[in-house]
Amino acid sequence: MSVAAPAVRWLPRYAWVSAWAAVATIGLKATAWVLTGSIGLLSDALESFVNLATAVLAIAMLHVAARPEDDDHPYGHSKAEYFSSGVEGALVFLTGVGIAVAAVRRFLQPHTLEQIGIGVALSGLSAVINLVVALVMLRAGRRHDSPTLEANGHHLLADVWTSVAVVVGLGAVVLTGRQSLDPAVALLVAGHVAWTGLAILRRAVTGLMDTALSESDQAALKRALSTHVVDPVQVHALRSRVAGARRFVSLHVLVPGDWTVQRGHELLERIEADIRRALPNTSVLTHLESLEDPASWDDIALDRGGDAAAVRK
Repeated sequence: MSVAAPAVRWLPRYAWVSAWAAVATIGLKATAWVLTGSIGLLSDALESFVNLATAVLAIAMLHVAARPEDDDHPYGHSKAEYFSSGVEGALVFLTGVGIAVAAVRRFLQPHTLEQIGIGVALSGLSAVINLVVALVMLRAGRRHDSPTLEANGHHLLADVWTSVAVVVGLGAVVLTGRQSLDPAVALLVAGHVAWTGLAILRRAVTGLMDTALSESDQAALKRALSTHVVDPVQVHALRSRVAGARRFVSLHVLVPGDWTVQRGHELLERIEADIRRALPNTSVLTHLESLEDPASWDDIALDRGGDAAAVRK
């Protein structure tokens, strides 16, 4: 059994960047809402409050996910990230619902907008801040296989589009004089925000269901095994799963029964080392079996996470 390297402990720093960006944009958007009375800007400000809440949660969960294995959690704490992204998705969805309710109320109780120019400028500045932070979060999330950072990045991108839509709506109010365009845009924003929340929540649930390695990772796994799976060595019961930034691979290696324990052990060590090189941050569990023992073939039905037969091709 080989244990992966500890999770990167400085990932929470990215979440801190998101948190401070949320504080800055809350100030900008709240000011814009107070000056204009726009329900669209209010919806934008509400989403930034959610950004702050989820960033704080992300900081906590990333610290938990970085903890090493212990007696109560022998496979580590990586799944804490899915909890964080799941809560974020739920909060984003509820924010979309809240924005929709506020927009409907504004339809029923129209309000004349004021100082639209200043509101547009402040909203535009907040959008630029969120766009820069979102791109940083998405890049870091993909580089380090962090569901939390990716979810936060997608959420911030949704916030950017929210700001763009609000600015467009305010511009339309100025050009047409129709105050109803403000809550109309807010309703569109509400739908987009709710849809983004559901997408984030769906990715979190998928991660909690122990999804197998991606197709590209499975291909890398097969390449790592191909140099070792040559006659007479065979592999079956190949299984894999992903938990945040951690990957887990298990497999049974079949060798001639007359091999010494030392020879078999050395083969397993080479296989595990090559898998870890091909797939960093992976825990590998190998089991040695005899080709001649009929019991060795009873568990061939366990093959998961890749076709073991394809390794030999």
